[in-house]
Amino acid sequence: MKNSIIDKLQRDIELAQGRNQASLLLKNGKVVNVFSGDVHETNILIDDDRIIGVGHDYTRADKIYDLNGLYVLPGLIDGHIHIESSLLNIAEFSRLLLLSGTTTIIADPHEITNVLGTKGIDYMLMTSREIPLDILFMIPSCVPSTNMETAGGSITAKEIRKYITEPRILGLAEMMNFPGVIAGIPEVLEKIALTIQANKIVDGHCPRLYGKLLQAYAGAGITSDHECIDAREAQEKLRTGMHIMIREGSAAKNLSDLLPIVNIRNSRCCFFVSDDKHPDELLSAGHLNATLRKAVSLGLDPVTAVQMATINTAEYFRLHDRGAIAPGKKADLIVVDNLSDFNVKKVIKNGMLLVENNKLNIALRNYYDKTVTNTIKVKPFTLEKLRVTAQDDTINVIRIIPNQIITEKWVTTPTVSKKSKKDKGIVVSDIERDILKLVVLERHKKTGNIGIGFVSGFGLKKGALASSVAHDSHNIIAVGVNDNDIYQAVKMIIKLGGGFVAVDKGKVKASLALPIAGLMSNDTAENVSGQLKELLNVIKSWGIKANNPFITLSFLALPVIPELKLTDLGLVDVGKFKIVSLFNK
Repeated sequence: MKNSIIDKLQRDIELAQGRNQASLLLKNGKVVNVFSGDVHETNILIDDDRIIGVGHDYTRADKIYDLNGLYVLPGLIDGHIHIESSLLNIAEFSRLLLLSGTTTIIADPHEITNVLGTKGIDYMLMTSREIPLDILFMIPSCVPSTNMETAGGSITAKEIRKYITEPRILGLAEMMNFPGVIAGIPEVLEKIALTIQANKIVDGHCPRLYGKLLQAYAGAGITSDHECIDAREAQEKLRTGMHIMIREGSAAKNLSDLLPIVNIRNSRCCFFVSDDKHPDELLSAGHLNATLRKAVSLGLDPVTAVQMATINTAEYFRLHDRGAIAPGKKADLIVVDNLSDFNVKKVIKNGMLLVENNKLNIALRNYYDKTVTNTIKVKPFTLEKLRVTAQDDTINVIRIIPNQIITEKWVTTPTVSKKSKKDKGIVVSDIERDILKLVVLERHKKTGNIGIGFVSGFGLKKGALASSVAHDSHNIIAVGVNDNDIYQAVKMIIKLGGGFVAVDKGKVKASLALPIAGLMSNDTAENVSGQLKELLNVIKSWGIKANNPFITLSFLALPVIPELKLTDLGLVDVGKFKIVSLFNK
């Protein structure tokens, strides 16, 4: 091993001095240099998977591409993303990212881990091993995310100890249990300690945390956060030494609000992440190249923007072999037409031309493992289980905040049915007031748990929607204007083995099957996107306010994001970090 490394270094040194001929030369490209902060036209010499040298002195190679003044960037790096939220299998997801110029991602597989436990982690590691996109991972820190929900798996310190030394696992993923950190709960701190002892990174997740509590959280060794929603929050976290992951995803779009904090003095502590990306956005707009496009349109210097999508991320995750165009770095490069649109013309990964003319030059193998299907296990239930009897004059309602995954608590009077003796005293949805019934059913262990609440801001005027994608435990979640449609929608989710469903007047109007852990499809990205568009078109006239209500729906069960959420165990007041009554009795 030692001699082979020395032999390669000797060859690289000879190539850099022009004493041998390298395999590939990119000439006349405008390189965005993330070290010097400038753009200069030059040539790039590549051999095997490494950059040998950068300069006009390099003119010969086995293969030469004349870029004719196009711009050359380091391959883009996403520092925090959940592959499962794309609804795609790893091969299809990787294809779309490579076409968009992303060459490395750091993924948190806690969605599939919440469904399958360590079996989900093993599946993600195995199916991504031979993909040319570099897929690195953080070990999920909070599975389940709290003790106020039922998940299909559990990650304890024992599992952290087992996986933390895996080379493709870079550290501990978003520590969502910030109350546990602040309270000094030993089992929570043990996970952090094991990661730090392994000399790896601990990512944060602490929305709306300030003052002494934030100081304690950061002081525990947590070095980043992707949950900032405004400049004040991001600025305070920067001052603690935390890196700010500026999120621009399908569910939460924080770029416009956070970009004003970025300046020449602090930009190296900021980088772009997407968190969640749906297939329609990946197909139509791209991935991090779309984030670059938006950031520059909002006034960010293009070179700074590129730094925040490449070298900043690489340095934070200690990936010192990538993120820049310089000798000795991985030959991960993208060629774009300009520094405003960032339209990808070529992608070179590990020294190989993988993308040209918006086409991937190689086929990606899709591993389909039936052991990760058939994950919907619901205890039989009746329609009557969805009924709620009024117990007080006021009710706690989840109020949606547009384009955010945080919610508000709204205390209002319930709408009580007066239709018949059978329904007398039953709390029902109120279309006029935009208050709809929300239901979460446990789907991993057949416990029979059903959490029932109400939500405002959805806008639904008829029918019901149901999904097996409900962060983070991914129980079945449904919202609707009446119990029967909710009941039929849930029944269809069970029949599909997971997915999205729209029901009206007791009949299924459209659906999308997600058989892999109830989270992902085995179909092509184009087919998944097409089915999703058809589903959304069907419900467009139902009064829905969000562009994709299934994204909104999926986060209403996440009990670590303020302010009020619903799990299979009931209504969660995130500020108090406990289950609360639906009624204010």
